[in-house]
Amino acid sequence: MSDYDQFPDPTYARKVLAPLFEGAKRFHADAFDAIDRAHLVMLAETDILAPEDAGRIAVALEEIRQDRDLDKMRYTGEFEDYFFVVENELKRRLGPDLGGRLHTARSRNDIDHTIFKMALRGRIDALLAQMHNLAEVMLRTAQRERDTLIVAYTHGQPAQPSTFGHYLSAALEILLRDMRRLEAARDTVDLCSMGAAAITTSGFPIDRHLVARLLGFAGPQQNSYSCIAAVDYITATYAALELPMLHLGRLIQDLQFWSAFEVGQIHVPDAFVQISSIMPQKRNPVPIEHLRHLASQAASRARAQISIIHNTPFTDMNDSEGETQEAGYAAFDVAERVLSLLAALIPSLRINEDRVAATTSRACITITELADTLVRDEGLSFRTAHDIAAATARAVVAGGKGLSEGFAPFSDAFKSIVGRPPALSPAAFTAAVSARNFVDRRNRFGGPAAAALNAAFGDYSAELDDIGSRMIVRKATADNSAAALADRFDRLKELG
Repeated sequence: MSDYDQFPDPTYARKVLAPLFEGAKRFHADAFDAIDRAHLVMLAETDILAPEDAGRIAVALEEIRQDRDLDKMRYTGEFEDYFFVVENELKRRLGPDLGGRLHTARSRNDIDHTIFKMALRGRIDALLAQMHNLAEVMLRTAQRERDTLIVAYTHGQPAQPSTFGHYLSAALEILLRDMRRLEAARDTVDLCSMGAAAITTSGFPIDRHLVARLLGFAGPQQNSYSCIAAVDYITATYAALELPMLHLGRLIQDLQFWSAFEVGQIHVPDAFVQISSIMPQKRNPVPIEHLRHLASQAASRARAQISIIHNTPFTDMNDSEGETQEAGYAAFDVAERVLSLLAALIPSLRINEDRVAATTSRACITITELADTLVRDEGLSFRTAHDIAAATARAVVAGGKGLSEGFAPFSDAFKSIVGRPPALSPAAFTAAVSARNFVDRRNRFGGPAAAALNAAFGDYSAELDDIGSRMIVRKATADNSAAALADRFDRLKELG
C-alpha cells in the first residue's frame, strides 16, 4: 500500500484538519451539544426514535459532555473532524446501531450552518450591546455639550459655528442607523438551517419548527437549498459590522484633527495622553490613533469575509465554513475594543472655548448670518447681501482683525454696493456676527439651537429605548429556549 492510500495525508492533517478541529473545540463545542440535544428531542417527539432509545442516547450525550476535557483533546487523524469524534464516542458507549441513530434526518451541512449562525448570533448581540452603550454615552455627552460652541469645518477649513452637542448628534444618528442595519442582519442570522439535511430536507417526518424554537431561533429558514447555500447571513453580518467601523473612523479622524496643536478645538485629558521619550513638551493623544487603526482593522477584517464569499458557487462549500467563520470572529473582537475605548474617551473631551472663539472671529465664520441679517433688516436680496458680506470678510482678514471689529469695513462695503449707509447700528452688527446669535437663530428642525436639539435628543432617546427593548426580548427568547431545551432533554434522560 502506497503512502497515498491512507487518510489523512499527514500534511493535510496538520495544515487543515487539525486547525479545523481546534477551531470546533474552541468556538463551537457548546453549539454542537445544543444541536444534538434539540435534534434528539425532536426525533423523540415526532416518534422517529422510540422513547427508550432516545432516553439512552440522552444519558450518553450527557455523560460525554461531562467526561470530555476540551483542553486535552487533540486531533489524531483517527476521525475526520470533531463531529465524528463525538459520534464515535456515542457509538462506543451505546453500540454502533443505537449510537448511529442520532444522525437520522440530518447532515453536517445543516449542522454546520446552524452552528455558525449560533456563533454569529451571540456575537451580534454582544456588539449591539456595546453599540447601545456607546450611543447612550454619545447622547449624554451631546446633552451636556448642547450649548458648547465649536467651529464646524467643511473641506478642512473653518465654515460655520455649531455646538459640540449638534456635532455629536450627527454622529449618533449614523450609529443608530448602523444599529438598525445590524439588527436587520441578525434577523437573517436568526433563521435555523436544521432540517435541511444535505440539501433537500428528509424523508422522515421531522419538525423543523420545533428544533428552531429549542435552539432559540425565530424560525427555520424556509428553502432547504438556501439553508446550506445562501450564506448571505455571513455577508449581511459583516457588511453591517464594517459600516459602523467605517463611520466611526470618520469621527475619530475629526478628533485627531481637532486635537492638533494648530487647531486645538478639543482638549484631551491626561488619562488619554502619552508623552514623548525625548521631547518634554509633547502631549500625544495616542488613544485616538489606536482608535483609528483599530476601526480600520475591524472594517478590513469584516470586508475580508465578504471578499472570501465573492464568486463562490451557490452550494455547500468549505469557503464559507470552518476557518472562514473563525477568521471573522476577530472582526468582532477588534470592533468591541473600538466601541469600548470610544465610549470611555468621548465623555472625557472638553472644548477649548478660547481657541474656538479666536478661530470663529479670525476666520469670519459667522459671516453668513450677517448676509441673512441684511436680507431681513435691510430688505436686500441675498445675492447683494452676500456680496457685502464677502467684501467685509476680505477687508477684515486683510486688516488682521476679528469680524466683531469689522463694522467700519462693513459700512464701507454697504455704501459702495447699495449706495446708501446701512441702517444696522454698530451694536446690532456685533450682535449679528456673534457665534451665539448664529446658533440661536438656527432653531429649525435638525438645527443646532437649543430647542431643536432638545427635540432631537427626545427622538434619539426613544429610539435607544426601542432598540434596548428588542435586546431584552431577544435575551428572554434565548433564555426561554435554553430552559425549554434543558427541560425536555432532562425528561428524555429520565427514560434512559
